[in-house]
Amino acid sequence: MNNQQRNPSVAVIGAGMSGILMAIKLREAGITDISILEKADKVGGTWRENTYPGVACDVPAHMYTYSFKGNSHWSHRFALGDEIQSYFEGVASENGLAGKIRFNESLDQCHFRGGQWHLTTSKGAQLVVDFVVAATGILHHPAYPDIKGLDSFNGEMWHTAQWNHDVDLRGKRVGVIGTGSTACQVISEISKLDCDLTVFQRTPQWLISVPDKHYSEQDKTALKGKQRKLAALSRRYAFIMRNTFSKAVTGGKLQHALISWAAKRNLRKSVRDPELRAKLTPDYSVGCKRLIISSTFYDAIQRDNVYLETMAIQSIAEQGIVTVDGAAKELDVIILATGFSPFNFMRPMDLRGRNGVSIDETWAKKAQAYRSLCIPGFPNFFLMLGPNSPIGNYSVIAMSEVQSAYILKLIELWKQGELPAVEATQEAKESYNAYLRAGMSKTAWVGGCQSWYLDGDGDPAMWPYSWDQWVKEHQTPVLDDFVHEAPAELEPLRPAA
Repeated sequence: MNNQQRNPSVAVIGAGMSGILMAIKLREAGITDISILEKADKVGGTWRENTYPGVACDVPAHMYTYSFKGNSHWSHRFALGDEIQSYFEGVASENGLAGKIRFNESLDQCHFRGGQWHLTTSKGAQLVVDFVVAATGILHHPAYPDIKGLDSFNGEMWHTAQWNHDVDLRGKRVGVIGTGSTACQVISEISKLDCDLTVFQRTPQWLISVPDKHYSEQDKTALKGKQRKLAALSRRYAFIMRNTFSKAVTGGKLQHALISWAAKRNLRKSVRDPELRAKLTPDYSVGCKRLIISSTFYDAIQRDNVYLETMAIQSIAEQGIVTVDGAAKELDVIILATGFSPFNFMRPMDLRGRNGVSIDETWAKKAQAYRSLCIPGFPNFFLMLGPNSPIGNYSVIAMSEVQSAYILKLIELWKQGELPAVEATQEAKESYNAYLRAGMSKTAWVGGCQSWYLDGDGDPAMWPYSWDQWVKEHQTPVLDDFVHEAPAELEPLRPAA
């Protein structure tokens, strides 16, 4: 088949940040046969799902925008969740996507047969497409703690990603399990209420305090309609983030020393009580877990109505939480700030590639991909923000823009007939992951902590090199890293033993 004149059909799974971006870029490339499936009733992804009190982005707002669409309406340096949601809804609307998205329709089956992908949706619809882009996000499957008696509590209990806005916490005895980034935001907000708040901490976190500047109406007016100024502001923040936080966790000794000093000084200056300060002091290297940006948590944890419990939880009972010392804390509400399952990616989708091999078989031992995007055995399938994307303290929008440009170059190679299908070789994937492992020893993520960055083997599923290196390596596809036979001609691919 001569693919040069062909307009490929593409299914985009998810209408969050990456899905919106991918749909826009596909159309800009002249690809019009696009199906966008979204499991919920509106766009937004993580910002649609997370509506807990205090939800905000820990990346500067003017950096957390598409490069082609700045936003002059942010109210704070670190944008609030509802403002980010409005931004994505606005971009989707301006680009005419809202009417093109199949809302309330998830992808149940995605099978590769006869050189194309055969899709079955939750509504029973059947689609056949040339390419699939899984823009399904990372942190969207709530993780529930493995605690005895979790279902026995008689009060109200929910995960932060499924906030129950019908319950008024004022006057309640509230327990929050967790002290990660989300927990810090929630605790900072609900500690202001007239409630009795107990924070159950398993592991303390390192915090960096960055002032959350409030943008006045004058500030907003000065930027309104000025895309160049907005882009310059975005580049300025990106430069700062790359040369501080990013370098600090990927081997920059000076940057790590400065960030470590700042985090330790922040704790020392913010928490005067030595006993409480000791409880809040981590025993691992700064940056081993995702650095938390907060100028409010330490004030919150020292309020008179807040108690920090560091004794491990033994079980959850009908009336509250029992710690390992046998003490029982009676509660009216339990809030699970226990994060997400970061290695599910597109699952629970029934994804089967060449010769019917499932993604669960392929990833039985380890979730790996070539350049975070391509999985051997799954031709013409791309996973946005897949394993080893440079997630740590940087804008995922910037990452997705780099990936979308790379995907379009690969699709163009398919259109020109230079690749019969876009499928990375097993050897290329293994070589790429060996390259990643070689860079991990210098990173902060091997600093002796347990975090969601680590996979089941304890290996960081992160990008261990610089941001500039990430961009450089996605400039031009390496043709030798891809299969050059048509999928039907290949032998069955099975996971390596």
